[in-house]
Amino acid sequence: MNPRVLWQVGARIRVRARALRRSTGQAPRGRVRLRRRWILALAVIGALLVLPVGSAALALRLADAGDPAAQARSRGRDAAWLGHAWVDGHKGPAELAALPQLVRGGIRDLYVHTGPLEADGSLRADRYPQARQLVDAVHRELPGVRVQAWLGNVVAPEHEEGLHLDRPEVRQRITESAAQVLDAGFDGVHYDLEPVHSGSAGFLTLLDQTHELTVARGVPLSVAAPQIDPLPALHSVAGALTGHPKWWSQEYFGQVARRVEQIAVMSYDTAMPLPTLYGGYVAQQTELALEATPEAVDLLMGLPAYDADEWGHRGSAETVPAAVRGIRLGLSRQAVGRQTFGVAVYADFSATAADWESYRRDWC
Repeated sequence: MNPRVLWQVGARIRVRARALRRSTGQAPRGRVRLRRRWILALAVIGALLVLPVGSAALALRLADAGDPAAQARSRGRDAAWLGHAWVDGHKGPAELAALPQLVRGGIRDLYVHTGPLEADGSLRADRYPQARQLVDAVHRELPGVRVQAWLGNVVAPEHEEGLHLDRPEVRQRITESAAQVLDAGFDGVHYDLEPVHSGSAGFLTLLDQTHELTVARGVPLSVAAPQIDPLPALHSVAGALTGHPKWWSQEYFGQVARRVEQIAVMSYDTAMPLPTLYGGYVAQQTELALEATPEAVDLLMGLPAYDADEWGHRGSAETVPAAVRGIRLGLSRQAVGRQTFGVAVYADFSATAADWESYRRDWC
């Protein structure tokens, strides 16, 4: 495996269909967790740059070993990303009638693509002409399920033509766009802005502004988030070498998590070549995210329900069963009793019947 390719994992974070269509003082246990974390982190960075592939693979396979706890299952707080066709008129009564059967299980939130936002942060009203029909149908057929407006676009500085979150006027227009979709009947706001660099002050300010709005409306604010540094400051190294930091620091992840009701980790596009390695990596990511996310905030780990072989993603390795197993292992090791936890299925327009069945069988 080419180290240069590995270093550039995720360098082309795909807006793809998203844009069109993220110790209590028990010393012995704490030391075990810390040791495991560093072993896994070294394995990942070794796979990226230094260690032989065999050594890194062995460590990640070990992270994928063992049996998850029986209680590491759905808490009924799961989510699914739904494509733009649900609000632009391409899906009609027949699809709406079939939606309850499609998303049955532990799904509580639907992130429905409602953008993309314009480069200045505004949102064209003609992007979502069927929004009210969708929301009304979900409320009628799926009581208790919330429909959140998924808003996003590419972000500067990596995309100069994208959203400049450091500009107050852009943040204000994005916040106004959030108010616009709430006025249209949505039950919450879901931001998927990519790639936000770790440490971005503009993104935190945007979340603060939007959260004031959503709290006043009594609805949730959620966000799709990148993966966390497997090793501290790895995002800085990756940024210096490739121009694309990819990861967030665990500290910054926590700062974002404290500003929302839900944070959904895009725990895919990892360049892992085998399901066992991917499962081990996801187990580690789950543990890191659990450490950083306040108990009151819903943490959701993403499930890659799409089969593609492209930059940074091998469809035969990044599967729903491998992701669920890794998530259950991480939850078992870190916080098996935590209730504010779930998974998020990406996405309805690419998921197969087998993907949905694996979600229900292996997680629910």
